[in-house]
Amino acid sequence: MRIGVIGAGQLAQAFAIRVLASGHEVVLSNDRGPDTLGDLVHALGQGAHAGTRYQAADEDTVVLAVPGERAVDALSGLPDWEGRTLVDATNHLSASTPLPGVMSTSELVAELAPGAKVVKALNTLLAPVLALDPEPAPGMHRVVFVCGDDLPSKDAFRAFLEQLRFATIDLGGLAEGSRLQQFPGGTLAGSNLLRVH
Repeated sequence: MRIGVIGAGQLAQAFAIRVLASGHEVVLSNDRGPDTLGDLVHALGQGAHAGTRYQAADEDTVVLAVPGERAVDALSGLPDWEGRTLVDATNHLSASTPLPGVMSTSELVAELAPGAKVVKALNTLLAPVLALDPEPAPGMHRVVFVCGDDLPSKDAFRAFLEQLRFATIDLGGLAEGSRLQQFPGGTLAGSNLLRVH
């Protein structure tokens, strides 16, 4: 599988490490162009590629891994998503805890990406933790929370994460689940849980 990543910072790199470790490929992008990512993709190794935002967004599954305050710029000008999956891994550090009736930051991301099937995931773990082996001991798997309104897209991304050896917990739809995950303020923000089998 080949995953597009809009962003090339710590979270993007941490997720790329896990994707590459399982034999998949990633296309990393930033706002300065693929030529600036040569050293990074070389360090990440086989399966890592540098691309433009448009090339990353053209993959069937795309992770948005930029600071939440830059989501507008990161998604601006991209063509209609035409049903592709957009995984919102952003944290809006300046956002307040969403109140009832106020859109969560993930719902705002969904508005910025017409035609995308938005899944919220990967934002509750610190990047250095996300980069670690998801199975630190036999029978123990690090937990990633997932939510989204499109069940097939959500289930497909959960299956991919579980192939990477993470455990997943489905928090339901985007409105309710993303509030639990949102940082700051979400009940599960920053949680580093292990599931024991």
